[in-house]
Amino acid sequence: MTTNETQIALAPMEGVVDHLMRDMLTSLGGFDLCVTEFVRVVDMLLPPRVFYRLCPELYHQGRTPAGVPVRVQLLGQDPQCLAENAARAVELGSHGVDLNFGCPAKTVNKSKGGAVLLKETDTLYQIVHAVRQSVPAGQPVTAKMRLGFEDKSLAIDNALALEAGGASLITIHARTKVEGYNPPAYWDWIARIKQQVKVPLVANGEIWSAEDARQCQLQSNCQAIMLGRGALSLPNLASVIKHQHQPMRWDEVRALLTRYSGYEIYGDKGKYYPNRIKQWLGYLKRQYHQADSLFNQIRAMQSSEQIVDALR
Repeated sequence: MTTNETQIALAPMEGVVDHLMRDMLTSLGGFDLCVTEFVRVVDMLLPPRVFYRLCPELYHQGRTPAGVPVRVQLLGQDPQCLAENAARAVELGSHGVDLNFGCPAKTVNKSKGGAVLLKETDTLYQIVHAVRQSVPAGQPVTAKMRLGFEDKSLAIDNALALEAGGASLITIHARTKVEGYNPPAYWDWIARIKQQVKVPLVANGEIWSAEDARQCQLQSNCQAIMLGRGALSLPNLASVIKHQHQPMRWDEVRALLTRYSGYEIYGDKGKYYPNRIKQWLGYLKRQYHQADSLFNQIRAMQSSEQIVDALR
């Protein structure tokens, strides 16, 4: 992700952006890379089935049906254990490996994973260094971080530690853990970090439109961006940004909802897919007022068949 053209990655949103969502969003174009929900690493080398469950694309050369490469993300605190699992992810077909230093979830942070590690600059270095040593040189080791945990005082030091450890690219969510997802995103802080590190940076946070993307690129001084919630609220946002496509109409979005309901293509999987559709409608409400009324219509439904009938 280092060309002059805008490069766009799909964010790893735990519990939201699974392989079905990656399939759907990348089918609309504009994305250059997907990063998976994190694989939680504690104290053992995980069996291949864990990686295949979170990243079924590994059965298909690590790419979505649209051909977009997928990178497995790992979350943990033990450098050697993360290194062993990183090597396994790449062996199974992941296009490099990403390391999570940004997850703000309390349960994750209490287990010394995700954003809480931003308090420990040396630990960041040790983890990336160990992973870089274990992954073949031709495969990228990347990292995703926030600007800090409680404040931004270690933002530059942390980025320098990731670079020194061997990260080939750093994605920066332009808020601290404490700031969560509350606007604004401090894109200018990414520009400050870029003045100090040499590896490419990817700007992430509060990009909901093509104009947001333009402002983010200007303020962060980064051409590469990562989309998360914005792509869920406007499914073709990546193409709107990169190819100047028109935002999808509601009837087009509704057709996507039907197609990717988990019923027609993937079979009825119980409550999982109905809940996922309801969750997605929560994001769509930001862009489409019709999503609110549709959510109210299906909120009590518990089967994919009922929801698909309603969507039709």
